[in-house]
Amino acid sequence: MAVMVIVLLVAVVFAANSNQVVGWFVVAISAGWLLLSLFLVFGLKRGADKINSSLREATAAAAGRAQPASTVVIDEATSQRDMKLDHSFKIVQVQAKVIADERAKGEDGSAEMIDRALDTIAMTASNARDMLKPQSNPIDGEIIN
Repeated sequence: MAVMVIVLLVAVVFAANSNQVVGWFVVAISAGWLLLSLFLVFGLKRGADKINSSLREATAAAAGRAQPASTVVIDEATSQRDMKLDHSFKIVQVQAKVIADERAKGEDGSAEMIDRALDTIAMTASNARDMLKPQSNPIDGEIIN
């Protein structure tokens, strides 16, 4: 930056002494380079400040401190897991309604339907609990033929 300022001052002195168009053209070029270097320096400084603040926020989040509401980021994996859990709860609700309907029929109700609904609830609950646990092995489960 200091070099660019010195180049501009020298160009202005020579252009003023010789009073030629070429000298003032050199002044304009050196002034342009000085403005470009100023823009780059301050732009890089502003970008470095933003990165520094982002790192501070990430460090604070990792340390367990709360982030400001404007910087909360929704993790896509968490969002998908929540959607799958919501679906599992809906399945359980539907199967509970099937059981209630079959019980309301009394002796006309199908014990087989109730057993299937209970099996579905058990399987869905197991799958939902597996989504909550951190998995050490990503491929896990039974093979059903």
